[in-house]
Amino acid sequence: MIKLIIIDDHPLVADGIATMLKDESYLQIVASAKTGRQGLAILSEYPDCEVILLDINLPDTDGLQLCEQIRQLYPNLKIIGLTSVNEAGIISQMIRRGANGYLLKDMEKEELLHAINRVLDGHVYLSKGANEKILQQLRELDINPHQVPMLTRREKEILSLLDQGLSSQEIASRLSLSIHTIDTHRKNMLQKLNVHNTPALLKAAGKLGLLG
Repeated sequence: MIKLIIIDDHPLVADGIATMLKDESYLQIVASAKTGRQGLAILSEYPDCEVILLDINLPDTDGLQLCEQIRQLYPNLKIIGLTSVNEAGIISQMIRRGANGYLLKDMEKEELLHAINRVLDGHVYLSKGANEKILQQLRELDINPHQVPMLTRREKEILSLLDQGLSSQEIASRLSLSIHTIDTHRKNMLQKLNVHNTPALLKAAGKLGLLG
């Protein structure tokens, strides 16, 4: 028996999922929570839970941060993001913070079951709508979806400071580096994301979930 927990503040969502899964003898919803705090408390009561359906918009916490926290506490738990938000940046951040899948709330029963089974088999599952959104935004940025750029720790640090509006001189001073070094890192990021200036770099990085 596969045990599931739902964390979602909309009762209709939890009830709808329960209805979808009521005839599936190998799945059991052991509990549901309306807040992140309740969700963490329930997880401590069911350490053998295997799948959690997690809404990323909760009244008491940021679902992305909660996803990361749950991943740290329960490294073997399968986390499927559950939301109506279909944005490439949010999707990629959810996966980077430890989610195993991402479902939109207008899913059909077949897709829900498919997602659960895929993540249990060790795969990452993105709903069709979410997958299309990512591909669309990558095409707009002229980036090969199979070659999403990987930034170094220092590049991410500089990118964050650029996003805060700091100049190369200010970043160099803060990081105790030369302006030449900062500019070299910035040019490397421009090349990786296939853009030509800093505003375009920040726009591209935001869409890919590389900020924050």
